[in-house]
Amino acid sequence: MPDAGSEDFLHHRELLFSIVYNMLGTVADTEDVVQETWLSWASVRDKEIANPRAYLVRTAVNHALSQMRRARRRRESYIGPWLPEPVLTEPDTPDTAIRTESVSLAMLVVLETLTPLQRAVFVLREAFAYDHAEIAAILGRSPAAVRQLAHRAKERVEARRPRYDLDRGTQRIVTERFLDAAIGGDLDALMDVLAPEVVMWSDGGGKRRAALRVIEGRDKVARLVAAVSGRLPTFQARPVQINGGPGVVLFIGGTLYAAAVFDPAPDGERVRGIYGLINPDKLQRLAESVHPRLKH
Repeated sequence: MPDAGSEDFLHHRELLFSIVYNMLGTVADTEDVVQETWLSWASVRDKEIANPRAYLVRTAVNHALSQMRRARRRRESYIGPWLPEPVLTEPDTPDTAIRTESVSLAMLVVLETLTPLQRAVFVLREAFAYDHAEIAAILGRSPAAVRQLAHRAKERVEARRPRYDLDRGTQRIVTERFLDAAIGGDLDALMDVLAPEVVMWSDGGGKRRAALRVIEGRDKVARLVAAVSGRLPTFQARPVQINGGPGVVLFIGGTLYAAAVFDPAPDGERVRGIYGLINPDKLQRLAESVHPRLKH
């Protein structure tokens, strides 16, 4: 039977996983940080800790900051665009840890532009509603310094991703319109469903063939999508929910080949961002969670 200290950790584990994943964007690094947090907790759990939740969150966030700096150094040698690892957030899947406070893949990409401290403050403040004083205690900074970090982080995020609200139904419709056009290789239909400013990321990590830079503009993206669709062997697609938003997984011969998330434009009529993950290392967790119950 777990002791009281173990129960405290287990009770807060999902919260820790969610915070750290939103800071790091990779499941393996997140699990490493959660394990480091457990080891830190195990060394002090026999002592009187007045607020176990506060201690655990503070420990996890600071371990995550160290991991974030190491991960960013590794990414300097990454082949092609780097995208966060997608997590399936459909009901009745194992990834309950981030389902409640899920940050979209598009937002995780924007958060990569922040400094580690700015990202920690933004995640705690915007996704988990910690106040400035609580964040100051977690980071060992003054509340005034945290306010400044929060202000700068919010400005940078909103400059790259202004806020707008689209209901899930609208997001799903524009995603299905894009999938129908892409699977059919219909260039005219693709041009109609893509926003003029559309951006396409393809993360193959050097493991699979993918564009080595971000592709911008409707004409270039439409032609690339049509070419890739025509070049792939027979594949099947299944709509899924990834990081709290609509996405799709592609199967070739019953094997998960790719996952993609589509970011709708504010008008809800077109797609302005396509995030394609082909790197098999980043698809391993999805492959364990999703089954080819296919729509197309």
